[in-house]
Amino acid sequence: MAQQPPGAASAEAAPDNRPWLERIGIPKPLFWGFVGVLIFMIGDGVEITYLTDYLQRPEGGGLEGSQATFATVTVYGLAVMIASWFSGTLSSIWGPRYVMWLGAAWWIVFEILFLFVAVPTHSYALIVTIYGIRGFAYPLFSYAFLVWAQVASPVHMRGSVAGWFWFVFTGGLPTLGAAVAALAIGPFGMSLHATLVLSLVLVAVGSLIGCFGIHEPHGTKPIADESVTNPRSPKRLLEGVDILWRDKRTLAGGLTRIVNTAPEFGFFAMFPFVFGPETPGGGFLSTSEVAALSSITYAANIAGNLGFGVLGDYFGWRRTVTWFGCVGCAIATPLWYFAAVGSQSFAVASALGAVYGVLLAGFVPLSALMPSMVSTKDKGSSLAVLNFGAGGAAFLGPVTVYLVHPVLGGGGVAITFALMYVMVAVLSSYVKDPSDPGEAGAERGVPDDAPAKTATT
Repeated sequence: MAQQPPGAASAEAAPDNRPWLERIGIPKPLFWGFVGVLIFMIGDGVEITYLTDYLQRPEGGGLEGSQATFATVTVYGLAVMIASWFSGTLSSIWGPRYVMWLGAAWWIVFEILFLFVAVPTHSYALIVTIYGIRGFAYPLFSYAFLVWAQVASPVHMRGSVAGWFWFVFTGGLPTLGAAVAALAIGPFGMSLHATLVLSLVLVAVGSLIGCFGIHEPHGTKPIADESVTNPRSPKRLLEGVDILWRDKRTLAGGLTRIVNTAPEFGFFAMFPFVFGPETPGGGFLSTSEVAALSSITYAANIAGNLGFGVLGDYFGWRRTVTWFGCVGCAIATPLWYFAAVGSQSFAVASALGAVYGVLLAGFVPLSALMPSMVSTKDKGSSLAVLNFGAGGAAFLGPVTVYLVHPVLGGGGVAITFALMYVMVAVLSSYVKDPSDPGEAGAERGVPDDAPAKTATT
């Protein structure tokens, strides 16, 4: 096992002297930020299970199926990808708190326009435009807080902090968000429109908590060091792009993040027509079982996020990503598909889906690794690449299914995803982990704010 980072030993020597929040991996000044992100993402996730259906109903816009899908998947997904990038670069210029304010206000304003202006007009162009613009909002709010949490956290806690971030993020979207929608529409008998209004209220509550409940100084100033003469200059936006060729480690980390959850998005786009009732000749799972399989996988991933966040702080961030995330998922992905098809069993598919979900959490320390291996002035840019990778995964997964499945079938898709994991396992193995003294070339003992050495992979 790798030696512990500086400060970890003293923290263990007298654990009772630390606040209980820090003992579980949450810096006390950031606590209300995690609460705010959780509630915000619950509100954002309310619509995930039924919005496409709602937009096809007369009261919801009366769109055709393809139009509704284009609005909620294609246009919205593109907006999320772009905003994911700017959440990091804008945080480096303005400070994360102001980006969170922008994301919160953006979501609330454009959701009001969507619900009370666009939908009642039944105008396809207006609905797509307003909803697509709203897609910029949640990455600005949530991922800006991730930037804040990583910059403000002690180095030895950053893996745990990343684990808690993804725990509250995925706990809200889609898990608890979908549960709130199910309760509102089912037992409480709320209309679909009223349930969307409920989501607006939840986002507003989460925004207030996240934007005004945190009292920590790093969030109110640009992420820069003394080498940056004008930290608020718009020219710094270009630094969020050129870091891709200035620092090959960041490029490798960004590619790893794209592959991270791409198979997850791809599999759940593919399962209805390879396992479910849409399968030619009939599948072995019902529609409800396909949905349950998704829930089981996500639940296992949420639990794994915390465990691998803590493990990464002790085992090493890069080692955890490479061996548990990349290699583990390279094995689990084809095993999940072929064992499910071979057994024709929901129990087998669920068990292996849970294994995949847990191993997927092995990528959590990447959120700590990427900003920690660059200088302070590049932390926002590094996290911009990381956040863009999160958005890119939602695009890469379904596109891979679209291109590969007609030619090689579901098995070909599973093997393709496994090869992607192998590729990023090789890439990640060349990234030096600054938290791990056991790796040759690791910048052990260098202050967190010290300028980074010339980056190589």
